[in-house]
Amino acid sequence: MPETPDTADLARLRRTAREVFGWDALRPAQERAMRAVLAGRDALVVMPTGAGKSAIYQVPALLRGGATVVVSPLIALQRDQVAGLADSAAPAAVAVNSDQSEADNAAAVDALRQGEAGYLFLSPEQLTREDVVAAVGRARPTLVVVDEAHCVSTWGHGFRPAYRRIGEAVARWGGPPVLALTATASAPVREDIVAVLGLREPEQVVSGFDRPNLRIWVRRYQSDADKREGVHEWLAALPGAGIVYAATRRDTEQYAAELVARGRTAAAYHAGLPAADRRRVHHAFLDGEIEVVVATTAFGMGIDKPDVRFVVHAHVPDSPDSYYQEVGRAGRDGAPADVVLCYRPEDLGLRRFFAARGVDTDALRALTARLRGAGATTTRALREQLGVGPTKLSGLLNLLGQAGAVTRAARGRVAWADGAVTVDEAVGWAVEAHERRQRLDRSRVEMMQAYAETTSCRRRFLLGYLGEELPAPCGACDTCVSGLAAQAAQERDDVDHPYAAESRVRHAQWGAGTVMHAEEDRITVLFDEVGYKTLALDAVTDNALLRAAASG
Repeated sequence: MPETPDTADLARLRRTAREVFGWDALRPAQERAMRAVLAGRDALVVMPTGAGKSAIYQVPALLRGGATVVVSPLIALQRDQVAGLADSAAPAAVAVNSDQSEADNAAAVDALRQGEAGYLFLSPEQLTREDVVAAVGRARPTLVVVDEAHCVSTWGHGFRPAYRRIGEAVARWGGPPVLALTATASAPVREDIVAVLGLREPEQVVSGFDRPNLRIWVRRYQSDADKREGVHEWLAALPGAGIVYAATRRDTEQYAAELVARGRTAAAYHAGLPAADRRRVHHAFLDGEIEVVVATTAFGMGIDKPDVRFVVHAHVPDSPDSYYQEVGRAGRDGAPADVVLCYRPEDLGLRRFFAARGVDTDALRALTARLRGAGATTTRALREQLGVGPTKLSGLLNLLGQAGAVTRAARGRVAWADGAVTVDEAVGWAVEAHERRQRLDRSRVEMMQAYAETTSCRRRFLLGYLGEELPAPCGACDTCVSGLAAQAAQERDDVDHPYAAESRVRHAQWGAGTVMHAEEDRITVLFDEVGYKTLALDAVTDNALLRAAASG
C-alpha cells in the first residue's frame, strides 16, 4: 500500500518519539493531537494526569523546527520540565522566571533566538511584561503551548488573571499555532478556553476523565478534633508516599508536626515558606526522602511522581474541579491508590467565606479615573500610583476589559478605550462581572457539599460533574462498597431520563445553561449567569422549567 501524507506523518512522529525520547509507543489520543500540531493547527487536549500530555508538544515541535514557548504556571514545574528534556536527546530547554536574575532571563531568551535552545518555559505573569513579550517575539515562536489551560477560563477552578493575556501575546508573535493542555475541562470550560485564547477551529481531543485505579472514600466527622484524629487514622492505614491537603498554612504545619511525632517522615508546604524551603520539600518528596507532604493547594500541580499512593483532604476543597485535579496526583503509575475526603459540614463555612469576597470598588474606581486621565500608561506606573500589587491590578484590568472600558496599546501599555463607557458604567459592569463569578464560586461550594453527602456512586458523581457519564457504579468507592450506590443506581435505571449530559437548556429565570449531570431524581445544570444549580427532576418535568436551547 502506498504511503499517504497522514501515514507518513504518523510514522515520523513515532520514529521521533522512539529515537529522541525513548518512547516505544504512543497512545491514540496522543497521536491524534500530535498530528494536528504537526499540521500547524490549533488544538485543545484534555487528558488525565499521567497520560503523557507533554509528549504532545515535545515530539511535533522537533519536526516543525523553530522555537516552542510553553506557558507553565509554577516555577517548580518548569524546572521539572526543563530537567526532563535535558535527559533526552531533544534540543535544550530554558526558562524565564522570577527566581533567576535579569541577566539569566535575557540569556535564556537569546539562546532561543539563536537556535541554541528549542523550548522556552515561562509563567503567564511573565507575559504581562512588555520587555519579555517583545524579546520572545524576536525569537519568532513557531508553537505556543498553554499548560494547565483550565486556568484560562472563568469557569475553570484555577483562574489566574494573567492567563487571559496569552492570546494578546500570541497575536503579537504573529499568530503561531497554539496547543492548550489540561487534565480536566468540562464542555463550558473547553468553550471558554477556545474563546479566551482565540483558538482557530482547534482539533479537540478529549480522552476521558476516569481514573479507575483510584479508590474513592469520604468519611464524615462531627467535630474538628474527631476529624483530625480521623485524618491520622487514615494515614496510619495508608502506606507509601502521599499528599495531605489542608486549607490553611497553620494546619499544614500542625499536621506535619503531628505526623513526625507519630514516626512518619513529613513536611509542610505552603506559599508562605521561603522559596528555598519549598524547593527542598519538593525535591525531597520526589526523591523519596519525605513520605508525606502536607500542603495547601500551592503544592502538586504538575508533580511528576508516579508512585503517590494516596491523597487525603483534611478540609473540603472549594469545588469538585479542584478536588478532581488534586486527587489526580495519586496513582499515576496505574497501580491502585486511595483518595480520601475527611468531611465536616462546618468546614464549608471557610469555603463560602472565600467565595463571598467582594471586589475593591474603591480601587476599581481609582483605576478607571486614572486611566481616563492618563492616556496610555504602563501597568508598573499604575501599580505605583494606586499602591496595588500586580495580581490585584491584573484582575481589575480584566474586569474593566470585560466591560469594554480598557484596551491594550503599543509596547504593552493600557489605555481607556475610545468611545468607552463612563466611569460609573464601567465600574458597574465590572462589579456585575465579579458578582457573576462569586455566584459561580458559591455554586461550586454547594456542589462539593452535594458530592460529600451523596449516596450515589461518587465516581459517577465526579465524572457527571465534568460532563462524562459512567454507565454503571464503579464498585471502588465507599458508597459502592456499602451498597448505597447500587440502590441509587436501581432507582436511576427505573427512570427514563429526559436530559442528556452536555445538552443545552434554558430556564425562565436563570437563562441558558449546560446539563452536567443527571441522577435518578435530580439534574445538575451549569447556568451561564448563576453557576451550578441542582434541580429536582419531578419539579422540572411537572412545571416545564427547562426547555432546549441552542448550543454555544
